[in-house]
Amino acid sequence: MKRQIDTKLIERSIRDILVALGDDPEREGLKETPKRVAKMFEEVFEGMTLSNDEIAEFFGTTFEDEALDECQNNFVIIKDIPIFSYCEHHLALMYNMLVTVAYLPKEKIIGLSKVARIADMVGRRLQLQERIGEEIAEIVEKVTESEAICVLISGEHSCMTARGIKKQGTTTTTVTYRGKRMEEESDLRQECLLLMK
Repeated sequence: MKRQIDTKLIERSIRDILVALGDDPEREGLKETPKRVAKMFEEVFEGMTLSNDEIAEFFGTTFEDEALDECQNNFVIIKDIPIFSYCEHHLALMYNMLVTVAYLPKEKIIGLSKVARIADMVGRRLQLQERIGEEIAEIVEKVTESEAICVLISGEHSCMTARGIKKQGTTTTTVTYRGKRMEEESDLRQECLLLMK
C-alpha cells in the first residue's frame, strides 16, 4: 500500500533550516519556500512510498508467448533511460543519469515503457547509484522471471561536482548482473555488456 510523505513535517523542517542558515523565512522570497520544497519532495521522492514488490506489481504487466521459447538467447535491451536521483549521504542531486537494462526473456516479456517506469520510480528515492542498479534488476527479475539481467548506469553526482573535490563532468558508471545464467556464464555477461554499450 502506498505510504504518504509527511509534507507538513517537511515544511516545518525546511523553515527551521532557513532559520539555521541565518535567513528570515518570513521575507518575501522565502514565505512559500517550505511549502514549495515539501511539494517538490513529495514528487521527487515518490519512489519512497512504494516497496520494490509494489513497484513490480504496479508496473508488472507482461506478455506471454510460446514464440519466446525461440528467443531465450536474444537479449532485450532498453538503452539510455534518463532518470535522476538524490544521494542519501548529502541529499545531493544525481543527474545526467542514463540507465540501460538488458534481459533474456524466459516465458514473459515486459512492456518497454514499464522498464522505463521502474527505473524512474527506483530513482525517486534517497539512493546510491549501486543500489539503483540492484533494485531495478531485482524488480525486472520479479516481473519477467529472467535468469539473465544486466543494468548499466552512468551519471554525475553533485556531491562530487558541486561540493568537496568539485570535479565537474566526472561520470560514475555501475554495472549490475542478476540471475542464475549471469552468475554462471561469464561469456554471457561479456556479450551483454558489449551489446549495451
